[in-house]
Amino acid sequence: MYPGNFARKTPDKPAVVMADTGESLTYAELEERSVRLAHVLRDEGLVRGGHVALIATNSPDVFVTYWAAVRSGLYITAVNHHLSAPEAAYIVDDCGAEVLIVSADKADLAEAVVDGTPKVRRRLAFGGTVAGHDSYDDAVAAASAEEPADQPAGVDMLYSSGTTGRPKGIQPALPDRQVHEPGDMMLAVFGPLFGFDEHVVYYSPAPTYHAAPLRFGGMVLATGGTLVLSAGFEAQDALRIISEHGVTHSQWVPTMFVRMLKLDESVRASYDVSTMEIAIHAAAPCPVDVKQSMMDWWGPVLWEYYSSTEANGITLIGPEEWLEHPGSVGQAKLGTIHVCDPDDDGRELGTGEIGTIYFERPERPFEYHHDAEKTDEATHPRHGTWTTTGDVGYVDEDGWLYLTDRKAFMIISGGVNIYPQEIENCLTMHPAVYDVAVIGVPDREMGEQVKAVVQLAAGREPSDELATELIEHVRATIARYKAPRTVDFTEELPRTATGKLVKGELRKRYTEGSSLTAGV
Repeated sequence: MYPGNFARKTPDKPAVVMADTGESLTYAELEERSVRLAHVLRDEGLVRGGHVALIATNSPDVFVTYWAAVRSGLYITAVNHHLSAPEAAYIVDDCGAEVLIVSADKADLAEAVVDGTPKVRRRLAFGGTVAGHDSYDDAVAAASAEEPADQPAGVDMLYSSGTTGRPKGIQPALPDRQVHEPGDMMLAVFGPLFGFDEHVVYYSPAPTYHAAPLRFGGMVLATGGTLVLSAGFEAQDALRIISEHGVTHSQWVPTMFVRMLKLDESVRASYDVSTMEIAIHAAAPCPVDVKQSMMDWWGPVLWEYYSSTEANGITLIGPEEWLEHPGSVGQAKLGTIHVCDPDDDGRELGTGEIGTIYFERPERPFEYHHDAEKTDEATHPRHGTWTTTGDVGYVDEDGWLYLTDRKAFMIISGGVNIYPQEIENCLTMHPAVYDVAVIGVPDREMGEQVKAVVQLAAGREPSDELATELIEHVRATIARYKAPRTVDFTEELPRTATGKLVKGELRKRYTEGSSLTAGV
């Protein structure tokens, strides 16, 4: 399925709506504009396997660009618009983009990457003028509106968030089919499970340069639903949007749940969320008490999946299953799970043993663009179709997967492995805590010691007494040896727009100077 079917069936139905401004795009408009843009790309000489890059804030034209590329057999790379100019230019140049499309509200960034992206032949800007860029609207208006006879399916080629190093381009094989033919792997897995069809009103507050908002938005449009976007996430605005638009399906990360749960009870009660049928969450492990509190509020509508930008495997757990297996991220729906010892030639571990998570597929499902070494590092040393993204966890006797943390974040103190996620989960819902990260810092005696870095809730002030209270809270909840030795306070923690902690940046604060206020 693809939007063209619904342009013929329900041409006037809203396909994409911006909740902030009311701007919308019907299915007929999405079809016509994506066809015209596809002709623009072909007229620039792009053929199957060519590449388009996009630097844009959330907008209906993100999905016009997406479908123009996907119906032309092209790769599309959406670039994080919060990056510096050198970082963004690196991605545009590394992916080999021949056409770059930008939104005018990112004009400074778009203009700054020009010198670093010599492979780009055509630059287009929508929503206003950008120096050195042609008008996107003029180019689209001048192109043919006739649907091409040949429409090979394209696919996104996204870059990892770079939380543990420089972003890596994740290049899947191009689909061997026409855009309207079945075979979309993500849609085949998630579509039936989540009931994606024409009745769906899907809300995504996250930026569309990330995998889940882009791919799930594509699935909603492929199945005839309405995609509701917003410029960003703010807890009370999110509830207002659910209520005003009658949202049936939505996509979240755990930090968003925490922000909404910390709203005053009277504020939460003032919005109608009863239309919600499916609330999907992923991107980071969700603390058990946070998810239980959301279920108590919204009902049994929370569905969790575990995957990655690489899409090397997928697990899923529904609300009723989660109540029986709290803390699990589900059973495999794509690929076979193997948990392996990272230090013993990848020896497969037994039930309940913690190790690196691999997914087995019939063929290796991706490569890191221009980086065979990183591709090899992500591949099991003895099984060429088993791949990992570096996450750590274990599987119980019934095949339910539990995450502990990323291998790169593990703390080794006195020879004992400590997983920061467990400690962060313990502190997340403490009333004094707005946000928290746990890291390992050098310790002469123990090798590393556990440090909690806390952003305080409004109205709370840092103090030695509060730091001690937080440490004792952890000691009373989990094993004492896992508790932070010290707590520091900060004005803000570095997170990506999808809620992932950028711990590499946090660690740098301890070696390059910081704005942290020491606790105890």
